[in-house]
Amino acid sequence: MAGRRRQTRAVVSVPARLPGPVRTCVGCRVRAAKATLLRVVAVEDQGILRLVLDPERRLPGRGAHLHPHPACVELAERRRAFVRALRLGRPPDATALRDHLQPLPHHPSDESRSTSHEPALDEHPMSRP
Repeated sequence: MAGRRRQTRAVVSVPARLPGPVRTCVGCRVRAAKATLLRVVAVEDQGILRLVLDPERRLPGRGAHLHPHPACVELAERRRAFVRALRLGRPPDATALRDHLQPLPHHPSDESRSTSHEPALDEHPMSRP
């Protein structure tokens, strides 16, 4: 098989057992419990594809799961993950989804990236023992 290269994917480690069904965030690609992720569906309105949140998980059609974090929306848009996951012919408008999500202080994938120590609220950063 000359000329073919085997592509490798990064494997994200996940705890052995997550409670209930497990889904993968289309933005950061981290597996999480289905209950902690948002379900997003594409709806066509007057010829425009829009991403709509599905809080009851009942809207018809394919759904994509996403952490409720703006960084995951940005990653999913940049990687065209919504187009692939929802099997769309063109990129959808994610304005309503971005407006709904507010910046959160913590994201599941931040744990593996960060090695710095953040002082506790009652701990003074310049104090000595």
